[in-house]
Amino acid sequence: MKTRKHVATPPSPQRRRFLEVAGRYGFTTAAMAAAGGYLWSEADVALAATDEAAKQKAAKHQMIFATEYKEDAFHTYPIMQTQFKDNLETLSKGAVYVKLHPAGQLGIGSQLAQKVQAGTVQGGSVSLSNFSPFTPVVDLINIPFWCGENQKFANLVTSSAWNDEITPKVTVKGYKPIFYFTVDPRTVAVRKGFGKIVKTPDDMKGMKMRVPSSKLLQQFYRLAGANPTVVAWGETPTALKQGVADGLDPAVGALYTFGFIDILEAITLVESVPDAQMFAANYKWFESLPKDLQATFDEASAKTQAQSFAQILVARKNSMEAMSKVGIKFYTPTAAEKKQWVEACGEQRPEWNDIKKELAGSIDLFEKLKAAANTKGPISVEG
Repeated sequence: MKTRKHVATPPSPQRRRFLEVAGRYGFTTAAMAAAGGYLWSEADVALAATDEAAKQKAAKHQMIFATEYKEDAFHTYPIMQTQFKDNLETLSKGAVYVKLHPAGQLGIGSQLAQKVQAGTVQGGSVSLSNFSPFTPVVDLINIPFWCGENQKFANLVTSSAWNDEITPKVTVKGYKPIFYFTVDPRTVAVRKGFGKIVKTPDDMKGMKMRVPSSKLLQQFYRLAGANPTVVAWGETPTALKQGVADGLDPAVGALYTFGFIDILEAITLVESVPDAQMFAANYKWFESLPKDLQATFDEASAKTQAQSFAQILVARKNSMEAMSKVGIKFYTPTAAEKKQWVEACGEQRPEWNDIKKELAGSIDLFEKLKAAANTKGPISVEG
């Protein structure tokens, strides 16, 4: 996408140093050096480059792993790409080498999802909104107020119900789920000049709410009384500045990381829908691994998933501190206001029944998944 340079970008000297290291030693070495804090040490960078070359040469299997996020994005956005690389290489004792391609080098969104499906890229990180055209069943998470809270989402995607019912529908499309994670719940963020904080659905009456092409999110905001306005992600900053859209709904960390800090007036933490992502591998590539390495792969995936959920609170805190400093207001609805949101838009409304049947196959299966979201799983999410 094309947006202005955001404040999460490292200072110019560090960025220049990163590009210099990437040019000499490769992007993976530069990413590891930046994440490890030794970017300015020529000796350590050279040693890391040697180590990377040696690891790549010694490995029996190579995995090209791509994301649209910069190597240091995890500070404000819990995208744990370098951690996944380290976990898989370490636990496999060097049998698998992971070559990172961050920052959109190999595509973003649906383009990257297609490459993973085709196997030209062995793995990548894709938002579930971009992933849903390939496996529509995952779009269930965009029905509001049943798994939007971080703990409920963690419970859901680590449950046997999800693994038994949803995973087979993903693998049949050519994907091996590495793990699911969430940036945080989606918000209701309004542009400068909107003039009020959205506290209840009544405050959204007539509001032009920017949405992606998701039909579920469009229905959500229609139920809230807003006018959902489909705007391409790359055009969203301009749409907000020109008043074509009044608000948008990404998680706090996403709003900060993608440079909306000087466009927004207020952000409401409604906890409606998870701003969720998926690390996915090409299924045929995964199946080509020896069985013991498949088990190691799953172990590394589970470890990275736990790290990602643990990073949410840190990333949110860093993002909120930066945005608060420039005057952006944050609002958490009261219990009574939250009840109004649920009553107006929640999954219990009959308007969602056809979608539940279409995506889940039956209301009973949706209820099974909802029960899983409300049953504590192996991961505890703070905050």
